[in-house]
Formats: sequence, C-alpha cells, structure tokens
Amino acid sequence: MLIVHLTASTFFGGPERQMLGLGESLRPAFECRYLSFPEDGKCSAFVEEARRRQFVVQALEQDFPRVRAAIAELESLLRSWKASALLCHGYKANLLGRWAARRAGIPAVAVSRGWTWESWRVRFYEWLDRRHLRFMNHVVCVSQGQAERVRRWCGVPPERISVIYNSARWESFSGVDRTVARACLQELFPSDRPPSYLVIGAGRLSPEKGFAVLIAAAEKLVQAGRRDFGVVIFGDGRLRAALQDQIRSCGLTGYVVLAGFRTDLDRLLPGADVVVLPSFTEGMPNVALEASAAGVPVVATAVGGTPEVVADGETGYLVAAGDATAIAQRVLELLQNTHLREQMGSLARQRMQECFSFAAQAQAYRRLLERLCGPFPPSQASKCVNRSRKAVLCGRAIG
Repeated sequence: MLIVHLTASTFFGGPERQMLGLGESLRPAFECRYLSFPEDGKCSAFVEEARRRQFVVQALEQDFPRVRAAIAELESLLRSWKASALLCHGYKANLLGRWAARRAGIPAVAVSRGWTWESWRVRFYEWLDRRHLRFMNHVVCVSQGQAERVRRWCGVPPERISVIYNSARWESFSGVDRTVARACLQELFPSDRPPSYLVIGAGRLSPEKGFAVLIAAAEKLVQAGRRDFGVVIFGDGRLRAALQDQIRSCGLTGYVVLAGFRTDLDRLLPGADVVVLPSFTEGMPNVALEASAAGVPVVATAVGGTPEVVADGETGYLVAAGDATAIAQRVLELLQNTHLREQMGSLARQRMQECFSFAAQAQAYRRLLERLCGPFPPSQASKCVNRSRKAVLCGRAIG
C-alpha cells in the first residue's frame, strides 16, 4: 500500500522528523512517498533528508495562487502513483490535498499538530485550516488536547478523529556517552567558566516558544546566587536578535548561549541535567519526547499536549506558561538533587518506551489506514511493525 505525505515545510525540525520516522517504521508493509511545494529551484532541508533516508520525494511545480493547477498536478501524481491515501501536514497541504484526494478517489487524512498564531498572516491561514478540517476524511491529532480543540472549534465529529502521539527513537540515545555529550555542550561556553550544570532549551525562536521566559528564569537563578550553570538554546528564528539583546541586557553573557539549529540533538541531549520547555502553546512537544528518551527530566509549561508527555512530579515538573519564577525554582530544585534528576530521568525514559515509540505510532497508523482503505493481504500485514502491544492505546478515536 502506497501512502503519500504532502507538506509545505522546507525546514527539517520536529514535525518533519515525525513524518520520516513514521515512513521508516511502516516499512516494508507500507511505502511512503513525500511531496513538497516548490522552493524557487532550491533543494530544501526536508527534501535532502528524505532523499538521504532513501524515500521517493518530489517537489510540485504548482503552488498558490495557482490553486486549480496545483490541485490538478497533485491529483495526477496520486493517480499515476496509485496512492491509497494522502496524509496532509499543515494548512496549505490540507487546503489543496483534500480536493486532489477527492478527485483521485482516495481518503485525505489531516495530521493536526496545533496552531501557533505566530503572526496575522499565519492566523488567517490557520483560521482557513480550522474551517476546512471538517471536510477531511479523517483527522489525526497528536494529543488529546488538540483532538478536543478540533472537535469543538472545527466541528469534526469524534468518530473522524484519532489521537496518535508523536514518537522518539529511544534506541538512538542508548549508545550516547553522556560524558562526551556534556563536554560538547560545555565547549559552547567560555573556556574560563565551563558550567557544572547544563540546561537545554530547543525549538523555533518565535514568540510562542517562550524562550524569553527561559532567559528571565536564568536571570533569577543568577540573582539567587547560582553561578555554576549554563543554558543552551538550540534553534533559529526571527527572534534570535531580540533574544541575544535580552541576554546582554540581563548580564547573562556566558550563562546563556544561542547555539543555532543542530541536526545532532540526539548526541547532545544526554549531556544535559535538565531540559526546559517554556512554550505558550504546543501540540505534542518533540523536545520533551526526545529529552525523555535521553533520560533527562523536563521542566515544562502545562500547555497543549505537554501534560500528556510530562508526568508532573514523576518525570519532570509542569508550571504555568510565562512564569519565569516557577521555572527557576523547579530547575534549581533539580540541579540541587542528583538523585531526583536520575530518578525522574529513568522514569521518563521508561514511560517514553511504553507509550511514545515509533513502533506504537506505526501500529496505530496501520490500524487507521486499514479502516480507511481496507485490510492488507495477510502476507503484507504480517510484515508490519508490531513490537509494542501495550502502546496501541496511544492511537485511538476519541468519543
């Protein structure tokens, strides 16, 4: 069975890792191919990574505002590939994909990760997306919270909504030498003041990710007399200059480092003592999943699907969005207690293996696609990933 993924993303971050990770986990029973929108002749980071992982990936020639031409091109590809289903990632993919899939006679499935409200332009497109989701054949939500929003705000009936959590490959963290990872992180700081304790934040440098709050929390730690820690924020975005100015104005140069976007976070996360997720909005945070896979406790804001990943008081701590004081207090508590950090990190890793593995995600998608497209021949079905019976509960319809 051939599943086609349609995305407008050119970046390679959390959602894109989920798309390709799912394709790898569904092999060999499913073949996944990927379509993106044109990038002025340039090869996007997503396309490059998909090709590196040996997926068929193609950029469409048509795009907005040539909507009819784009739909016709997409329909033609779906027919020529004999696709069984179209998975749409993002508002542009949803808007065009539902029409092309309908004309090609296959189901269109929207993967809804949440809405950022990042700018007025994005808000307008997300408003359009919410109005169109009800016309998709099915909507996969990455958290129970997002599923409830899709039901209430978009009018999608519960029987056409499934919750399938994001995943992380815990195996990729197993062979990482924590000492080496720690040394790599310490090299980002001045050589005359390598931090004894390391805090990591990661994500797009945009308002909804809340990194200004993390910097404010770091300032409170310094004001409380702590001089032995360092904060590394991985990621790029339009707020980079503003965050750098905040670091300087707060006197945190040497304490907080903006390290840019990295593709090797799985080699660095195990070197951290704490991971902080200060977001104002989230779907299902990949950073929290990856931190858990690395065995690192998380201090996070209780927004979106984050409380479904971070068990408050067990695998980390949850705080109110925007509360720099609470973040500082929880980080300090973890830095002061090695046993607590290790205990929470161990529980986080165990929970991630049980409920958030790619095997569990693949099994949930397989069951959904069988329901939408019909069952597989037994010879194919027996090949499908089926390593995590317990975690099948992570992919279910709401009701």
